[in-house]
Amino acid sequence: MAGTEEEAIGFLEWFLDLPHPYKILVAGNHDDCLKGETIEGLPDNCHYLDCSGVTIHGVRFYGIPLFMEDVMDGSLESKYEEIPSEIDVLITHQPPLGIMDGDGTYGYGSAKLLARVLDVCPRVHLFGHIHNATGIRAGKYTAFSNGSVVNEYYKVCKYGNRLIF
Repeated sequence: MAGTEEEAIGFLEWFLDLPHPYKILVAGNHDDCLKGETIEGLPDNCHYLDCSGVTIHGVRFYGIPLFMEDVMDGSLESKYEEIPSEIDVLITHQPPLGIMDGDGTYGYGSAKLLARVLDVCPRVHLFGHIHNATGIRAGKYTAFSNGSVVNEYYKVCKYGNRLIF
């Protein structure tokens, strides 16, 4: 919750133990300890993306984290403008404006992110951040997925926010 180094290490231990052949992550608004940092010693099949990309079996991924400092000083919006035009999968923590970005009262998505996604047209845009707006939505050129796995109380949930614990 506070983004401590111990919490990040605990997450990484869990994440690295997952059975998937490849793992990609971006930091979110609770990962302050990762701001400006690199994660060294990750296995070759695990990639931390911080305004960077990786190609796996010909699929081009690009990821942008969300640090609250970047939101407050406006630099997050400029990072969206730098998304490369030749990507297949975009991974951000923040959703694009109007696409699974609301909590019922307010939309937390970014208009600049939406504009860049509409310009780049990645095949898939993966994001989270808004815990009550999980799901998948097909756009004309891009499939959007809010893959948040916790509800507003930070309890781990299954797709559709049905509790699994």
